[in-house]
Amino acid sequence: MNTITVKDGTTIYYKDWGTGQPIVFSHGWPLNADAWDAQMLFLGQQGYRVIAHDRRSHGRSSQTWSGNEMDTYADDLAALFDTLDLKNAVMVGHSTGGGEVARYLGRHGSRRVAKAVLIGAVPPLMLKTGANPGGLPLSVFDGIRAGVVNDRSQFFLDLSMPFYGYNRPGAKISEGVKENFWFQGMQSGVKGCYDCIKAFSETDFTEDLKKIDIPTLVLHGEDDQIVPFPDSGAMTARLVKNAKLKVFPGYPHGMCQIHADDINAELLAFIKS
Repeated sequence: MNTITVKDGTTIYYKDWGTGQPIVFSHGWPLNADAWDAQMLFLGQQGYRVIAHDRRSHGRSSQTWSGNEMDTYADDLAALFDTLDLKNAVMVGHSTGGGEVARYLGRHGSRRVAKAVLIGAVPPLMLKTGANPGGLPLSVFDGIRAGVVNDRSQFFLDLSMPFYGYNRPGAKISEGVKENFWFQGMQSGVKGCYDCIKAFSETDFTEDLKKIDIPTLVLHGEDDQIVPFPDSGAMTARLVKNAKLKVFPGYPHGMCQIHADDINAELLAFIKS
């Protein structure tokens, strides 16, 4: 397995396939790099170098007690960029991974990065506050924490329904997609999985977004039940200078898997532009 060891001794697993301009993927919670299979296969076949890591405490990376927050996630990613000496890269982040991309660019800059893509991403801030009245109340995230603590296995299986819009009338449900979501979630370490809920819901990425100085594409499903569009993608597109926004009517949070052809086409067009 390809791994790097970061400064606190944590081992970060990554996939690194193909040659050409590097495209670096950051996955959502509670998944891992396998969530990007459809995009990595497609873009690798188009002649790009595709790289995806398992965030600490997810997938095949070390399960850590500490460091499960956005600054450390971004620093782990920076260590991967430095170890592989990546240049002119395209960063692609989904959901929590979109927060990781934003924090990386805000914290480490765009010296190694040419473009960024935020897909169903959590920035600028998911939590409802006085300054963010459109956010979700703390009780929503307390409910997620309770699900992880009380019966994580059943919670992930249940979460797959709104994640992929399978709870909508007429939805064509894939049991394989649901079980793969469950399988990836169960590979995460419970402490890191629990801590990451606070990281993705309470981190304010507003200043990170304002610092982004490279071409940025924001993709979001209009029917995203996990990261609702009005308080995330819509606001991000206004905060990032000259961002391009594409909204997919009726698409759910997990559109990278169940609408891969559409997402892949958007990614390829943006990378080539």
